[in-house]
Amino acid sequence: MTTARRARVRPKLAETKILERRELTPDHWLMWIEKPEGFTFKPGQYCTIGSEGIERAYSIASAPHEDRIELFVELVPYEEGGHLTPLLYALKAGDKVTIRPRAKGIFTFNPNFKNHVLVATVTGVVPYISYIRDYLHKGLQDGENGHRFFVLEGASYDDEFGYDDELERYAAEHPELVTFIATVSRPDEERNSGWKGEKGRVNAIVETQVEKLGLGKDDTLIYACGHPGMIEDVKARMTPKGYSVDEERFWKEE
Repeated sequence: MTTARRARVRPKLAETKILERRELTPDHWLMWIEKPEGFTFKPGQYCTIGSEGIERAYSIASAPHEDRIELFVELVPYEEGGHLTPLLYALKAGDKVTIRPRAKGIFTFNPNFKNHVLVATVTGVVPYISYIRDYLHKGLQDGENGHRFFVLEGASYDDEFGYDDELERYAAEHPELVTFIATVSRPDEERNSGWKGEKGRVNAIVETQVEKLGLGKDDTLIYACGHPGMIEDVKARMTPKGYSVDEERFWKEE
């Protein structure tokens, strides 16, 4: 007797619309797309969007209660292996993209730790924005409190920080909840003229900042999101000291 093998059915693609886009640099932009009916996600998860049959996963910056899906995109040119981002770069508000019906990912907020050190390179900050927006929303609704977020974000240039204004506002309005520390790796270049923040790669300041902030290994979780090299270095520095490190790698397209 033979047993028929059940065919694997891929979830049906939905089509959605770009509602707004905002340019940050020639290579980085924020994009808001229409949230399909019934689309749900947890803070830190990603959606899979596409154009002309090419799909890629993008972490979601918006919190689940928001009515739009917010993305922070970096252009990877064709000659550097980019496939989808050059197509997305050419699109404008009103144009359509496809989206998979379910969000995925396990890089989510872990409430079992009091202190959350959120280390990112450029677009790697996106999951953390979702964490904090959601936490603030729930705090207003349900009185959730007791956790602290320490966002350490690195970039080559200061105009690549897509959410610095928002994070600085949170730090000013909720100093007991949010601390934001930004660093640039090319402080002497003209594009960073006037920079007064931290200098150097973000992975190189993690140890110092954790010590300065007095964060112990037993109640602190370190998250690392973005460039794989940054993640490996953070793990190499902090894991031997007994800190737990969670990670999400952002690769160039292919």
